[in-house]
Amino acid sequence: MTQPAPAAVPIHYPSSDGKPMAENDAQRDAIMYGIAALTRRFKDRRDVYVSGDLLIYYEEGNPRVSIAPDVFVVFGVEKRRRLNYKLWEEGQAPAFVLEVASPSTWREDVGPKRSVYARLGVREYWQYDPLGDHLPARLQGERLAPSGYVRQPVATALDGTLTLRSETLGLELRAAPGREMRFRDPATGIDLRSHDEEAEGRLREAEGRLKEAAARRVAETRVVAAETRAAAAEARATELEALLRKHAASRSGSENGLDG
Repeated sequence: MTQPAPAAVPIHYPSSDGKPMAENDAQRDAIMYGIAALTRRFKDRRDVYVSGDLLIYYEEGNPRVSIAPDVFVVFGVEKRRRLNYKLWEEGQAPAFVLEVASPSTWREDVGPKRSVYARLGVREYWQYDPLGDHLPARLQGERLAPSGYVRQPVATALDGTLTLRSETLGLELRAAPGREMRFRDPATGIDLRSHDEEAEGRLREAEGRLKEAAARRVAETRVVAAETRAAAAEARATELEALLRKHAASRSGSENGLDG
């Protein structure tokens, strides 16, 4: 008798490569800010997925081949939580990738990873060096063209601030000397805030509203007190006028009696 073929063993695609997210505080802060700021930017878009330090598998059946961008944005896929990202299931590669340089990763960022991202069709590939120790510039970016990645111009302000404009995100990324990187909305000129900054902003706004409410209550109390004093003064004046009329009438009566 013919024996049935053994069932295929499911292929396991791990959700972790065992490597830490970051090697130092500066790298970790930049990664966490990038993910948080872009998540908030696209929070109302159900077809935009923002993540970072998540394994992307791009060869079906080969779990040994993966890549984990520090920060990435995918357009045209469902916004939901994932254990990993399988390119053949999602059907969309990241449109934007940001790698944050560290002592052990920057060479891979400018070499093997760059080639993989080009092959996957990542439209914009940016690199940020928070310490300024590894890359030629703290901020640099490339855009995919038919011939490969093309370096994008970086604007340099008088104070040394570097600015890159992303056509894909519709945002700027700024790196000022001595400060952490920040995404900025060029339409408003306002920096995108992290979750912590947003929470602090809401707290300050709430405190401001409480102060305004307290000031209004004080002003209203003063108005009521003033109105009460005015009413009391008016009542006293009316009372005095009545007494004066009464006194005048009494005197008039007395004088009339004497005349008779």
